[in-house]
Amino acid sequence: MGKADLFTKQFLILPAPGKRLIAKSLLLLPSIKKAIKNHTIVIIAGTTNGYVAEEILRELNQLSDFSKKRFFRRITLPPTYKKTKTGGNVDDIKFIGDVVIVNGKWEKGKTIFDAVDSLQKEDIIIKGANALDINNNQAAIFIEHFKAGTINAALQAVLGRRVQLILPVGLEKRIVGDLNYLANKLNATNASGLRLFPVNGRIITEIEAINLLTGTFAEIVAGGGICGAEGSYWLAVTGSAEQLEKVEKLVKEISKEPAFEL
Repeated sequence: MGKADLFTKQFLILPAPGKRLIAKSLLLLPSIKKAIKNHTIVIIAGTTNGYVAEEILRELNQLSDFSKKRFFRRITLPPTYKKTKTGGNVDDIKFIGDVVIVNGKWEKGKTIFDAVDSLQKEDIIIKGANALDINNNQAAIFIEHFKAGTINAALQAVLGRRVQLILPVGLEKRIVGDLNYLANKLNATNASGLRLFPVNGRIITEIEAINLLTGTFAEIVAGGGICGAEGSYWLAVTGSAEQLEKVEKLVKEISKEPAFEL
């Protein structure tokens, strides 16, 4: 296909539709296709991974008992956000655990801490991230727990037994700067607040997701908005006319995704 056969079109993506886009694309990864019924997949709780869990559990016809509304351990909320839509406190919603799928069956109530010792090569851990350096294809995770939380557990299998780590992370989490430099600064003895842990793994953003789903090449070219478009970003997508038609249909579908609510 020559350059004359390629076209570029811009698409606006909001964070929630972006999470859905990422989640849909993960089902096309060969490693997940293989592991979904024949190995173990651990989806560590997080808001982006809530969408991932929905897509994978839907594929397995086991979605009915899952809700992403409390599929997280820690979240960032506006300072004035104190209650859920039903009037209760966020912490009052019961945490359901991570999603641990063994040979195609969701083992409800289990967490990464229950599963980590049994994980082997060809198993998969899916973990969200808090910071993204798109230029260097690196992600980092905030650490609050005094034993480094779920990522510390996950890395025992990733580094010890070659379990694959997949990091779905939205472009709204992009940062400017070197994550190793930032980690050294935030983790220093004279610093306070959350720590930062750069992690290596297979990073899937909306850019990789669009490529997986349509075969096109996407680049972020602008960002921001108001009235609910805060955190949005414009992607310039390049491909054939047929591919761009596929992208347009896909973006129209995911754009119906509502903002995340508790």
